[in-house]
Amino acid sequence: MPALNPAYADIVELLLTVPDGDDKAVEAVRGRDRQLTKPAGSLGRMEELVEFLARWQGRATPRLDNPMVTVFAANHGVTDQGVSAFPREVTAQMVANFTNGGAAVSQICALHELNLRVFELALELPTGDITLEPALDDKMCAATIAYGMEAVAGKPDLVCLGEMGIGNTTVAAAIYAGLYGGTGADWVGRGTGVDDAGLARKASAVDRALALHRDRIDHPLDVLARLGGREIAAMLGAIIAARHQKVPVIVDGFVATAAAAVAHAVNPAAIEHCLFAHVSAETGHAKALEAMGQPGLLDLGMRLGEGSGAALAAVLAKTALHLHLNMATFESAAVSNRSDG
Repeated sequence: MPALNPAYADIVELLLTVPDGDDKAVEAVRGRDRQLTKPAGSLGRMEELVEFLARWQGRATPRLDNPMVTVFAANHGVTDQGVSAFPREVTAQMVANFTNGGAAVSQICALHELNLRVFELALELPTGDITLEPALDDKMCAATIAYGMEAVAGKPDLVCLGEMGIGNTTVAAAIYAGLYGGTGADWVGRGTGVDDAGLARKASAVDRALALHRDRIDHPLDVLARLGGREIAAMLGAIIAARHQKVPVIVDGFVATAAAAVAHAVNPAAIEHCLFAHVSAETGHAKALEAMGQPGLLDLGMRLGEGSGAALAAVLAKTALHLHLNMATFESAAVSNRSDG
């Protein structure tokens, strides 16, 4: 690992000294699962979801009394390069839409009783245009990570990470390129729906940013500060805090996964408590998941962001837990169990 910037010393320490999951809790879940009126393993990854909750909550009987979907919203100076089909004023407008219940994630959360929290990150102050200057200075990046850690307050038993920010698929692509190599064209996608010319501008913006910052992005947290954004830094903070507070995390799509990629680059074990909700239709997301050795739970061709995929994964987790807790056992239902003969 390259020399560490002193501004990030505490953050790196938290990423390197992560607590382990609870194997005994997982065994307790498996023990009950063997008694349920179904063939062993027949619910597939639904069974794994319950084990995931048990391991990272540290509870033999997991619960989802307070599942929280978080949407971190920020603006980006790189939008000056024509990388989005929408102006950055839309970020604040969509924040209001979340709050008023009009967004897809708002409706998912309302229908399925998920707690939605929206965090605005200085929307009036876009980050630096990464083609011309760092997105954030070191102290601001560290402070934003710390802010994201505070966002996990309120004792949630599951945190779902989402984001909103016009231009943020460009900075996420730049982060992936900074961490894993390649050019802008390898990582950018159509985001909010840019045309071919817009896609070319996105790739060019990433390439120019990589060229500008090449000598200053040796450490993953420097990649985040120079090429990233406030919402990605805050999501990294939420990932760190959740691990230390025994809260499992579901990560949304292309942009949210960039925060996990930074954590993984510092310490691969630091994201073991994270489940990746889905494989985004956005170019590069499947490659990023592969680089981290992480499967996506769903593959629905989604690319909305805003925590929508993570919220849907939380619905599956709630369903899986409900089945685990409420299905009859062979004994209680007077159903003959598997024959030993």
